[in-house]
Amino acid sequence: MNNYRASMQELEMFAAIAQHLSFRKAAEERNVTPSSLSHAMRNFEERLGVRLLHRTTRKVALTEAGERFLLRIQPALADLSQAVDELNDWRRDPRGMLRISMPRSAEALFFQSLILPFVQRFPEITLEIDSNDALVDIVESGFDAGVRYGDVLAQDMIAVPFGKPMRALAVASPAFLAQHGVPQFPAELLQFPCIERRFPSGRRYRWEFWQDGRKQEVAVKGSLVLDNNERILQAACAGLGIAFLHQDAVNAALAKGELVEILTEYTQIEEGFWLYYPSRKYLSAPLRHFIDWIKDINN
Repeated sequence: MNNYRASMQELEMFAAIAQHLSFRKAAEERNVTPSSLSHAMRNFEERLGVRLLHRTTRKVALTEAGERFLLRIQPALADLSQAVDELNDWRRDPRGMLRISMPRSAEALFFQSLILPFVQRFPEITLEIDSNDALVDIVESGFDAGVRYGDVLAQDMIAVPFGKPMRALAVASPAFLAQHGVPQFPAELLQFPCIERRFPSGRRYRWEFWQDGRKQEVAVKGSLVLDNNERILQAACAGLGIAFLHQDAVNAALAKGELVEILTEYTQIEEGFWLYYPSRKYLSAPLRHFIDWIKDINN
């Protein structure tokens, strides 16, 4: 290396690019432009005298030297990051970045009651939320934690309840029910226009009902397919079909008489969202405080 000493900034820059294998994503994480990051990386490699990355117009990959270098510096970077973060325990108000991926429905349901109060209580913590209905690999994407509906998670994840469990309700407008009638059993929904939900993967959501403790899924059909709770609610109030939404999302419309709940006896099971994060021995101070925060609210 000709006595060249890499700076902490350069090591973190390389680690970010290696993690994402994308200059654009790494630049977003470091709040710089992709071109400036690429230029800085070239200067770093030139001063080292070793190529760490293979670059093409389509992708970025690590060279063999880059892979070995990453394996050596990752533990050191993690230790340094932990040492700095542990100083948070000596501060009255912890600080740092907390990145969480969550479905848009969870953000809408808990933004007012859970997320905003946390930001008000810990103003030194920068909370970055990516509201995305896709199934995100939080480790690969650089998130500290994620939120998911239901408790089906990878084995190496720890999960705690995120907000109170609630029912998912089948609802329709009074005018719709007057015109089409009222289904008496979940399977009868196949004969009614329903407002479908589409996930980013293209998969359509199968509505979930319960009978005698057993889950029953119905692949409803309709002429309107949406991916947004607010639009689904609007469409249901407009009489365009039966909708399936969480209770807190429809309470106001039910109270005003804009919607009517149906199939009540088949939606008595409450399920909830979960905050999940990797099962590491060390958690950053912002994540620890967020976990304690939601535990306190849930109790």
